[in-house]
Amino acid sequence: MILTIWLFTVVITMSKKILLVDDDLYIRELYDEILKEEGFDVETTADGKSGLDMILANSYDLILLDIMLPKLDGIGIIAKLKEAKSSISLKSIVFLTNLAHDPVVTEALNLGVHSCLIKSDITPEDLVKHVKQALGETVEETANKTPEKKGVVQEQEDL
Repeated sequence: MILTIWLFTVVITMSKKILLVDDDLYIRELYDEILKEEGFDVETTADGKSGLDMILANSYDLILLDIMLPKLDGIGIIAKLKEAKSSISLKSIVFLTNLAHDPVVTEALNLGVHSCLIKSDITPEDLVKHVKQALGETVEETANKTPEKKGVVQEQEDL
């Protein structure tokens, strides 16, 4: 008598958790919809104070953070995270802005965040591609060619 045992491996993929902090309702709703359609778990908030509270209270794989926010701007959030000696990796933060050539963008990038996206230049496809790259996921479309960086001001190199 032959006894055959079948082993099944079940792989559960947890969706990546993203926090979107932007005071522009249209951008929040648009990015929320686009990212949820791609299978991401997205939470949103409209001001810097609540964004900081959410960052400190929860764990996120990626934070999309507008630079110009009411109550506390994006750079202020980074300063508060550093002040609190938070374990949040700044490489998990992507700044969002409409200020392509403003000194604030340079200051934001010098803080060590992953990159800075120009909201007015980025398409939904570019957003998804950049989010996946920031999360370290493989994007099939970029497997055989260098990705176009439209709407990306600068991307920090991983050390």
